[in-house]
Amino acid sequence: MAQGTSGLTLQQLRYFIEVAAEGSISAAADVLYVAQPTMSAAMKDLESRVGRALLTRSARGVSLTDDGAEFLGYARQVVEQVALLEQRYLGRPPSRRLLGVSAQHYSFAVDAFVRMVKASGAEEYEFSLRETRTWDIIEDVRTLRSELGILYRNDFNRAVLERLLRDSGLAFHPLFVAEPHIFVSRRNPLAAKERATLADLAGLPRLTFDQGANNSFYFAEEILSTLSSAQEIRVSDRATIFNLMIGLDGYTISTGIISDQLDPEIVAVPLDVDERIEIGWIGHAAIPLTEQAQRYLTEVRAVVAGFGVTLLE
Repeated sequence: MAQGTSGLTLQQLRYFIEVAAEGSISAAADVLYVAQPTMSAAMKDLESRVGRALLTRSARGVSLTDDGAEFLGYARQVVEQVALLEQRYLGRPPSRRLLGVSAQHYSFAVDAFVRMVKASGAEEYEFSLRETRTWDIIEDVRTLRSELGILYRNDFNRAVLERLLRDSGLAFHPLFVAEPHIFVSRRNPLAAKERATLADLAGLPRLTFDQGANNSFYFAEEILSTLSSAQEIRVSDRATIFNLMIGLDGYTISTGIISDQLDPEIVAVPLDVDERIEIGWIGHAAIPLTEQAQRYLTEVRAVVAGFGVTLLE
């Protein structure tokens, strides 16, 4: 298809962003109080101007093509920058803030999210934070349900994750490296130890996050996932895993970064193993982050900076 010669308009970009968010041209038209034929025509004109198919249309709605996913990233950047210019120089009120994050079950990810929301100063915002399974994090980011994902890798899962991310058009960006710790209840006898060993854990229930249909060792959120355990319980959320730490003296292996405010009954004890946990964020390789996403990552770094981890960016 030949490259369109006419310029793009901000209105088209805003329409496109809403269509992508709703997964439907008619739903986006309703949200923006625009007639459905007008919205449909605007999308066809936009595709003509950029010379590429941005949307795949079906009876169930619309989805983004690969070009559409890349275009969306740039459209978000442009609209956000214009809003900042209007706010600074025309006295316009701050625009509605938007951001979606998917993460493995880390309290620091929630802590950073809280700080980001408080610091945004926006009267209107639409943020989402999904604590979910490893596979779903990758799918959320691939399909742009979330702009970025937070997960871990190490020598064991690195090759599998890198191949999956590459096939999905995503890239892993390291944030920090942490030493493994166990999380246990304050009442657990191990809570008083300076360091715990694998032998110390032998008689305790091991708590892990369930990965659903993709419950491969490579998608586990915990290191040493292939290590056998006589007592093992899989859970689906952090509240449950913390309750089981308290009720059953169970443990899980994680980064050692825990919020005293959000999780006051849980403590982190260093685990004496020759392993490291590398935490990073994933995003589309060809799409730059919005400023709101960059602000979130800034808060992540600020939250973990005081925990003795090695920041990598």
